Amino acid sequence: MFDCTPTQRASHCPTCDPGDLRQLSSHQNTMANAIRALSMDAVQAANSGHPGMPMGMADIATVLWRDFLRHNPEDPHWPARDRFVVSNGHGSMLLYALLHLSGYALSLDELRNFRQLHSKTPGHPENGITPGVETTTGPLGQGLANAVGMALAEFMLARRFNHGSHRVVDHYTYCFIGDGCLMEGISHEACSLAGSFGLDKLIVFYDDNGISIDGECADWFGDDTVGRFEAYGWRVIRNVDGHSQAEVQAAIENAREGTGQPTLIQCKTIIGWGAPNRQGTAKAHGEPLGDEEIQAARTELGWTHGPFEIPDDVYAAWDAREAGAQRQREWQAAFEAYRREHPEDAAEFERRMQGALPDHWAALVEQLVETGLAADKPLATRKASNAILDVLGPQMPELLGGSADLTPSNGTQWKGSSALRPTDPDGNYIHYGVREFGMSAMMNGMALHGGFIPYGGTFLTFSDYARNAVRMAALMRQRSIFVYTHDSIGLGEDGPTHQAVEHTAALRLIPQLDVWRPADLLESTVAWQSAIERADGPSALLFTRQNVDPLPHDADQVEAVRRGGYIAHEPEGEPEGLIIATGSEVPLALGAAKMLAEEGRAIRVVSMPCVERFMAQDADYREQVLPAAIRSRLAVEAGISHYWRGFVGLDGDVLGVDRFGESAPASEVFALFGFDVDTVAQRMRALLG
Repeated sequence: MFDCTPTQRASHCPTCDPGDLRQLSSHQNTMANAIRALSMDAVQAANSGHPGMPMGMADIATVLWRDFLRHNPEDPHWPARDRFVVSNGHGSMLLYALLHLSGYALSLDELRNFRQLHSKTPGHPENGITPGVETTTGPLGQGLANAVGMALAEFMLARRFNHGSHRVVDHYTYCFIGDGCLMEGISHEACSLAGSFGLDKLIVFYDDNGISIDGECADWFGDDTVGRFEAYGWRVIRNVDGHSQAEVQAAIENAREGTGQPTLIQCKTIIGWGAPNRQGTAKAHGEPLGDEEIQAARTELGWTHGPFEIPDDVYAAWDAREAGAQRQREWQAAFEAYRREHPEDAAEFERRMQGALPDHWAALVEQLVETGLAADKPLATRKASNAILDVLGPQMPELLGGSADLTPSNGTQWKGSSALRPTDPDGNYIHYGVREFGMSAMMNGMALHGGFIPYGGTFLTFSDYARNAVRMAALMRQRSIFVYTHDSIGLGEDGPTHQAVEHTAALRLIPQLDVWRPADLLESTVAWQSAIERADGPSALLFTRQNVDPLPHDADQVEAVRRGGYIAHEPEGEPEGLIIATGSEVPLALGAAKMLAEEGRAIRVVSMPCVERFMAQDADYREQVLPAAIRSRLAVEAGISHYWRGFVGLDGDVLGVDRFGESAPASEVFALFGFDVDTVAQRMRALLG
């Protein structure tokens, strides 16, 4: 056990660390030293990277992957595999070494190309780039929250599909974390929930080495970390020597006993273990060791092989392909027995894990579209969204909703659903509490795990809290659906702290994120349809608090709505100007066009519920909707105006909100900022001359 500071520990504290490093290393498994050697070599070849964490956690990883992790390198997507997440993703070479050595399709050349353009070994692990990488990590703490989401998905799927002795869903989620992950606030949000839900198939390894980029972190990270996790309701296995494979093995066996609690294993380690002049210091964290230190480390470790040289017997010891394939065959045989007794559940499990929509999906959409076309009363789009969920929820068990303590305001819980509670594990709705960031990252974990299409709600202004998780969903192209209500100054009395101004534009700046701001029930239906059908990325759905008049749709417009932007009103005669509007401002644009028509002016109105979808259309369609010849253009949106300048051009105008709002009833706030038919018409007249 270690009872000293990182500096004392690295200097072979006589109280804690008997013997010199070479004597200790002779007792270490050569398999772990292969990880250390590959990590040193790859970082040195790239002249960039983080060797310290892989060298410090190599023994922990070796025990986990050698003796416990259930996986098949030849099928990284096997649904019954254990999930392994490296939340401290800067130590990516640990993961790449594990994947390469155990037999995944990750060649030695890819390790040589660590951090190079178009390699499968980017600086931080990226899901979809490297086979076997479960989630993209690097922004610290998010991988931990993803792991909580994965464990929650396993928890809920097991309760849905396991019957008696048939345990088709029965795997662990393992996660590596460091001090930085625990300094990030998201660790509190996600781990508090994990304790509340009793996710005992979640096992987290804390790399407690006391070092961060700035040095020994005791001065700025003096938390009672293990006490904190015990307060969350976790079981904590304290003070495990992370360089003793026997202690690590015993800790994992203990953690897997199952007590109805997630487990934190506190692993006391030395960062950069094996590098005699760098270990235990910040110098080992995020820079190459250098040729001289690498050679010294090879000597200390007893590693006599050259750069990127792994002996055949080490490869043989690591190779997990045969064992993994056998485990998958055994699971598949058990699943076929399950299929014989529960054929409908087996088919449903396969459908959900494949991410396929149910056979009746098209009929559900048709039903909702017909309802949207028939709408004739003002309705807040958040209520429209709730009405849509009332139809979809009972028919789509994979649609897993929740809210960050705003369920009644967001309208995210459909009729007949029940909240997930320790006393009701069959619940199908999640109360995340006031945890926007944790909620969003957990949703990403659920989407990555498979079996669910997660959605979660909060106010649009609080998307700021969750922004980096939304960004990660987009980077990973995961089908997470972020529901944001109270989408503008139309929120009213709660005032500028809660009134979204810059948030819609800010979300639109995230690549690969579809941002929908629908104007009525039909557009809200299309937004939900598009988000659910989209398997290659996330969507943000922005809904109003205030009522909005329904648009005069006809059936022929439905497909145009799906294209993200369409002609909502075409005047008699050739249009001389056009108004682009979104959400609750579309009726204002229609009213202004009608007013101007009475003056003999022909104005087209374009509704743009999803700019990203519109810009993905072919040039001919975009020109058809927004002809270059129409230079008198006005954009109307109750948010920051700068975003729309590219659509209206230098000769155009934008009616937007370029300062924070005011606390007052919504109608008064809208009037203050000029969001009324008269002002829209006046701004259009000025453009027409």
